[in-house]
Amino acid sequence: MRIAVVGAGGVGGYFGTRLAEAGNEVTFVARGRHLEAIRANGGLVVRSPLGEFRAPSDRFVPALADVGPADVVLVAVKLWDTEDVAVGLRDLAAAGARVISLQNGVQKDTVLREHLPPRTVWGGVCYISAAIEEPGVIAHRGGMQKLVFGPYDGEDGARAEEFREVCAKAGVDAEVSADIARAVWEKYVFLTGLSGTTSAVRQPIGVVRRDPATRALLRDVMAEAAAVGRASGVHLDESFVEERLAFCDTLPATMTSSMHHDLEQGNRLELPWLSGGVADLGRALGVPTPRNRTVADILAPYVQGRPRVE
Repeated sequence: MRIAVVGAGGVGGYFGTRLAEAGNEVTFVARGRHLEAIRANGGLVVRSPLGEFRAPSDRFVPALADVGPADVVLVAVKLWDTEDVAVGLRDLAAAGARVISLQNGVQKDTVLREHLPPRTVWGGVCYISAAIEEPGVIAHRGGMQKLVFGPYDGEDGARAEEFREVCAKAGVDAEVSADIARAVWEKYVFLTGLSGTTSAVRQPIGVVRRDPATRALLRDVMAEAAAVGRASGVHLDESFVEERLAFCDTLPATMTSSMHHDLEQGNRLELPWLSGGVADLGRALGVPTPRNRTVADILAPYVQGRPRVE
C-alpha cells in the first residue's frame, strides 16, 4: 500500500516505520534537525520494547509537494499545523487518498473537512507513548501501540478493513471503528486527563494516580471532558470515566504524555486544544469545567514554550 506520513515525530515516526518495514511504500514528510539527522544517519531509528525498527533515508521528503500518489495519508503533526497540512493535501485527496489524522483533540477533522472532500477524511486515534529521543531517533515507551480509525459516513468499510489488514501484517494493533466519532471523544477524554495532570504535576502517571489528591484531579479532568462530549451529542457511557481511571492503573508507572514531554523540553504546547479546548467548548455549551480551566491557567505561561524571565 502507498502511505504518506505527514510528521515523523513519535507517532508518525513509529507507525510509519513499522508499516515501511512490512514492505509498504511509505513516504515521510519531516523537517528541521530531525530530517537532517535522518539523512546523515541513513534513516530513522525507532527504539522500542518490541524491537528496533528502521526506515531508510530515501523515504523522507521535506514538503508535502514532494509526496507522490498515496492510498492513505496519516497526519501526525502538531495541532497548530493542521490547516496548512489540510491545504497541502488537496491534490492527494482529490486523487482518492483517504486522510486519517492521528492528532490529539476533537477539532482536527473539522479543520480537515473544511479543505478536503468530507468523505476522504476518516476519523482516527492512536494509543502510544513515543517521542523524538534525539534528532533521527524515536523512543517508544511501553508496549502499547494501537490505531483506531474508520469513515464517518459508514461507507468505505472494505477500504478501511484493507488498511487494518496492512497494519496487522506490520505488527501494529489496529481496529476499524463503526462509531469513530465516539472513539475520537473517548481518546480525547483520556488524553485530556493524562496530558493535563502529568503536565501540571510535572510527573509521570504513576505519581499522579498514586496520590489521592492528584488521582481525584485526574478523574475530575476526565469527567468534565466526558460531560462536554455528551453535551456535544456523543454517547459516552456513565461508567466510562471510572473505566478510564482503572485503565490508567494498568499503564506503566513511567508513562507520561507528549504535552508533558514538550513542557520539559521547553517546546510549544497543545494545551489550547486539550484542557483549554475542554474549557472553551464547555463555556460554549454551558458545561462547567473548573478543573480543566485551572489546568489551562496553570500551564498558560508555557503555551508558546519555556517562558523568559524579564
